[in-house]
Amino acid sequence: MKTFSYRFTVTKDAIDFNGHVHNVTYLRWMIDAATKHSTAVGFGYEQCLELGGTWVAKSHNIEYKRPAFENDELQMETWVEEIGKIMSIRRYILTRPSDNTLICEGKTEWVFVDAKKMRPMKIPEVIVEGFEKAQAD
Repeated sequence: MKTFSYRFTVTKDAIDFNGHVHNVTYLRWMIDAATKHSTAVGFGYEQCLELGGTWVAKSHNIEYKRPAFENDELQMETWVEEIGKIMSIRRYILTRPSDNTLICEGKTEWVFVDAKKMRPMKIPEVIVEGFEKAQAD
């Protein structure tokens, strides 16, 4: 499994009234990770639009393990677990490297849709090959 990974620091605006990261923020981080990974393999938003399509979420699943706090340095890892004709399954793992704590795990089912009609369309082979190549590298 080849993952796309990066680190970031939790900012004050991510914190909720309980003093830890707000649950909606984790979803935003997952979407950001998917976007960064797609861009890194050459198929960000603009490149997908040039091929006539865009990704939309079918479902998100997040399992919270431990809280994260302001100023924590976190590491996000994501990878495409499966890519089919119109749908892709992406996984996420968020950790706090300083103490090797697993913060959360996630999964998103993304559907590739025609950008104008907003109907599912076949994922262009060049995108499939781009992710497969990134997985193999």
